[in-house]
Amino acid sequence: MDKNFKVRVTVGIMMFAIAMIALHIFNGVPFKILFGIFALIAAIELLSFFKRKKGFRYLILAIIELGILCYGTIFVAQTDVAHFWYVILGVPGYDIFAYLFGKAFGGKLFGKSRPFPKISKNKTWEGTILGLTMAIGLVAILMAMRGGFGSDYIYLFCGPLALMGDLLESYIKRQFGVKDSNEIVIKNSTFEKLEILVGGSEGHGGFLDRIDSTAFAGAALIIISLFI
Repeated sequence: MDKNFKVRVTVGIMMFAIAMIALHIFNGVPFKILFGIFALIAAIELLSFFKRKKGFRYLILAIIELGILCYGTIFVAQTDVAHFWYVILGVPGYDIFAYLFGKAFGGKLFGKSRPFPKISKNKTWEGTILGLTMAIGLVAILMAMRGGFGSDYIYLFCGPLALMGDLLESYIKRQFGVKDSNEIVIKNSTFEKLEILVGGSEGHGGFLDRIDSTAFAGAALIIISLFI
């Protein structure tokens, strides 16, 4: 087991524990504040990309991602704890299972073929398909346990939306020539201390990398709900 994997698991467990505690006290207000802080730091990371490249097309990409962060934060702020469980199962659920299944079965069914080679070359068909299946299945099971789908069925899209959010951020980083969202700001001593919270010192960190899927899913769900 490589060091990167160990750090990802450790940081993931730590962040999940903190999120669960914050989500279940004072009607989830601490969690909403925490997410807002994460989104603000993520926005700073995003703006730091301009130290690599500048231009109109990069400005448009940054505006799109900033809009997603804003609407994602609004979604988190207005969603009650009961409904946010769908997001937890769908978004982090997809990320976790896609990573684990990709590690365990990647390349065994589809060989070296990759679903998104130009955007995220490390993603495998096995991890993507099984991750989406698990995410949708977990959300569906919770809905069934609560008595049915009803208007909550839109949360079944959380897994696919998580994938889309991750791919969008990967695309933006590739356009700017950035590997990890924190690799520029982490050179600042203040941010270096903050980024340890998300395992930033191990080469896979950054607040934007941690919340991109949740923010995209939240922003998309707001838009989807307008048409339903």
